[in-house]
Amino acid sequence: MSTAQSFVDPWRFQSNIEVYVLVAFLVGSYVYMVRSIGPHAVPAGQQVVSRRQIVFFGVAMAVLFAASTWPIHQIGEDYLYSVHMVQHMMLSYFLPPLVWFATPEWLLRVLIGEGRTYRTVRFFAKPVIAAFAFNVMVMVLHIPGMVNASTSNAALHFSLHLFVVVAACMMWLPVVGPLPEMQMGPGAKMIYLFLQSVVPTVPAAWLTFAEGAVYRHYGQQPVRVWGLNVSDDQQIAGVIMKVGGGLFLWGIVIYMFFKRFGNDTSTRTYRRGGTMPSAEITGNDDFPLTFDEVSDAFGRSQAPNEPAR
Repeated sequence: MSTAQSFVDPWRFQSNIEVYVLVAFLVGSYVYMVRSIGPHAVPAGQQVVSRRQIVFFGVAMAVLFAASTWPIHQIGEDYLYSVHMVQHMMLSYFLPPLVWFATPEWLLRVLIGEGRTYRTVRFFAKPVIAAFAFNVMVMVLHIPGMVNASTSNAALHFSLHLFVVVAACMMWLPVVGPLPEMQMGPGAKMIYLFLQSVVPTVPAAWLTFAEGAVYRHYGQQPVRVWGLNVSDDQQIAGVIMKVGGGLFLWGIVIYMFFKRFGNDTSTRTYRRGGTMPSAEITGNDDFPLTFDEVSDAFGRSQAPNEPAR
């Protein structure tokens, strides 16, 4: 098929068999691990997987499927770089946290063991290393030569997506991962995620203010989806990367802040409790006062401005 023919109908359905196989394999593997391995990996009577984790897994597979198949994949690969940016956001910002929320602690420990694989994962999950690797991948994904080559090379395109997902999973592991020993403290998590929103500013600004087509592949299509020209498409991609990604990360930081510090003030109140202490209720004093004792106390008291006797 010639290039001109391939761009005749941007909305024509295109199947992605490899994605269907991948998603089916992941679903089957998760079900097998939960039903066959889980009962032997957790103590007797302990829950193997929660309903919440199953829901997160289903949402994660839906995000993976939507980001990797028609129409997002085809439009993003052949027509609009802004849609390609949405695809990267789904794979690097949305998918990894969902995967970790869906993964019970025992499942990850079974997969990585206690030897070399565990030590490798723990090394790459160190915040500085994980953040560095992830942001290097972000920069690589925006190199014009790499983008142009990946759009015409399916193996390279798949490899880049695989690397960015793995790097993103390592980046999110110290934040929402299931292993307690690899997690950071609440304050460190907030700083960590805030810094993650800073690095994408460079390629985002470059896309937003660039003149002409930054990526040759997206500037040569004879059909323009939604009437967007190359400059508009690039500017939208920059906004999605910086504003969309930043708001997502900042939203998580704000949620963590109020969850961490809001609980400290939730029990504080300046209102008096609804129940009066029993000692303040007549007849419940430990040593009840008599009428004579009260009269004697008033007799000894001194009136205002009255000279002492």
